[in-house]
Amino acid sequence: MADAENASAEIAQLGDDGRAAAFMLAFRKPLIVLAHALAFTFSLMLAFLVVNYMQFRRTWLFGQYPLVLALVLCVKLVVFGVMRQYRGWWRFVGISDLFGILRASLISTIGLLVLWFALLSVDVIRQSRLQPLTEVSQGVFMADMFGTIMLLAGLRMVVRLYYEEFRAVEGTRLKRFLIVGAGNAGESLLREIHRMSVAQYDVLGFIDDTPAKQGTHIHGISVLGRVDDLADICRDRNVDEIAIAMPSATHQQLRRVIQVCEGAKIRFRTVPGLTDIASGKFRVSQIRAVDINDLLGREAVQLDLESIEAYLRDKTVLVTGAGGSIGSEMCQQICQFGPQQLLLVEQAENPLFYIERELRRAHPAVLLETIIADITDEVRVDQIFASYRPQIVIHAAAHKHVPLMELNPGEAVKNNIVGTKTVSDSADRFGAESFVMISTDKAVNPTSIMGASKRCAEMYIQALDRTSRTDFITVRFGNVLGSDGSVVPIFNKQIASGGPVTVTHPEMQRYFMTIPEASQLVLQAATMGKGGEILVLDMGEPVRIVDLAKELITLSGFRPGEDIEIVFTGCRPGEKLFEELSIEGEDMQRTRHPKIGIWTNIPMDRDVLHAGMAALIELAATPDHEQIVAGLRRLVPEYRGPAALVTP
Repeated sequence: MADAENASAEIAQLGDDGRAAAFMLAFRKPLIVLAHALAFTFSLMLAFLVVNYMQFRRTWLFGQYPLVLALVLCVKLVVFGVMRQYRGWWRFVGISDLFGILRASLISTIGLLVLWFALLSVDVIRQSRLQPLTEVSQGVFMADMFGTIMLLAGLRMVVRLYYEEFRAVEGTRLKRFLIVGAGNAGESLLREIHRMSVAQYDVLGFIDDTPAKQGTHIHGISVLGRVDDLADICRDRNVDEIAIAMPSATHQQLRRVIQVCEGAKIRFRTVPGLTDIASGKFRVSQIRAVDINDLLGREAVQLDLESIEAYLRDKTVLVTGAGGSIGSEMCQQICQFGPQQLLLVEQAENPLFYIERELRRAHPAVLLETIIADITDEVRVDQIFASYRPQIVIHAAAHKHVPLMELNPGEAVKNNIVGTKTVSDSADRFGAESFVMISTDKAVNPTSIMGASKRCAEMYIQALDRTSRTDFITVRFGNVLGSDGSVVPIFNKQIASGGPVTVTHPEMQRYFMTIPEASQLVLQAATMGKGGEILVLDMGEPVRIVDLAKELITLSGFRPGEDIEIVFTGCRPGEKLFEELSIEGEDMQRTRHPKIGIWTNIPMDRDVLHAGMAALIELAATPDHEQIVAGLRRLVPEYRGPAALVTP
């Protein structure tokens, strides 16, 4: 009683529409039972009319019909209740609900016939006031079954149509919407758009490359053409947004859709992946904006999780540069494999503060230590190794910005060479099991001070591996999407401010990899290295930077060259047009993982290397740019000068 009074009080506080909706929810099941009872009553009336040639007669209307109705209501209300027909949510009715109605109607009709024949066989009807039932035709029960199916199915469909076709419209103009992909995901997206309580989209049609689907209709919406026709269709129909409903599409297929629409002022959306939809984590209708990771990312990396877990579980792991883009993602990945302790070493306090908070929230069971330290400080680094005795070291700390290192060559030497030497020497002295240095494609035939400094660091740990019990491994890869200082966040800021977007050269190309993929492959490579190898990650196909800029502008809903200009500024000191990074070639060996190769090279004589590094480190403290460059060239003969722009 109190609950009913509370519900009534809440309903009274709502507006007319709100009161109606609240009333329906509060008394939903009784209303559904009542609707079924009315449907049974009307269906039986229709059945009598069909059997009596659509004529109302007193003999059946006031004699047979009331008696049969009582019998029908008793049986059907029970059967439909047992078969859970009062629990469905009618606004989401589907084929399974219609099959449920069919089964319940069939079973209840069979029950009615069995009961009717049983009563006739024992003369219960003939010897009572129920004698009018003897004149009822069996056809009444069959006609009633079909009438019940049609009425209940129709009633549910009317409710669904009400919500899908006559709901409130948000604002004054619906977004004109195209769906690319006329498959299961596209059909599901259309249904869920129709179910939205507030209409937001006017779905104009589907786009699909399957020839058999051209000209067909899905829920009354036409398949208008193929992906190659998108630009014309968008222009002719004034499309506002496109939803790419192809959860299994490759990144190349997604890029094709964007590139075809280049020059059209359109927003792009995509549906969740098949795995997320199947797991129930996301619904098809939870569309999101397409981002550059969708276009440049690659298929999921297949990892040997057992070997990575064996490598990391119950180990003390130290990560330098833990606050950086790669370092922080490495920490996230490592935490998934149950290390005994994770040491986060970083010079910049704010990034370290944020990654520590994130890791403690996401992985509360992992023992973390946050350590502020300069990796060039030998005393401080030795203190860390002496205190914690890390078994695995992931060395991600480095200066990576090419133009800045051209202006500050001494800092590149200090951080990338001296820092690597300091950390690797401590790992050797304190008996670490494994040391993994993250290197770069810019160390291949370097044209920049940054690339040359990283090549020196590679050479040093290769030489150290020959005399150490620690396994020293280098892993090379190219640019990562979204990392600090990379082109993607720079371009996004330029687009947000109205442009222009600045590109150094129209033929500039780079390899790209997502941060999680790079981090996962680094861990996989670490399990494969035996010491002294330079492992190279497969970066896929290179991407022209100007194409990347155009795609980002298009994804933002602008037209490249019209809404947002692209300006070429010229190559910066130390930049190449093309980076050299491949796992194919005479100097590459394949490994058991298809995306990891080993670069074979002839190491420099250790004494020559150490003498050259000692001289270079002394020069790092001076402002003599030319002497530092000369010192780097002596150690790295393939280094082709700080201002060279070399096309391989």
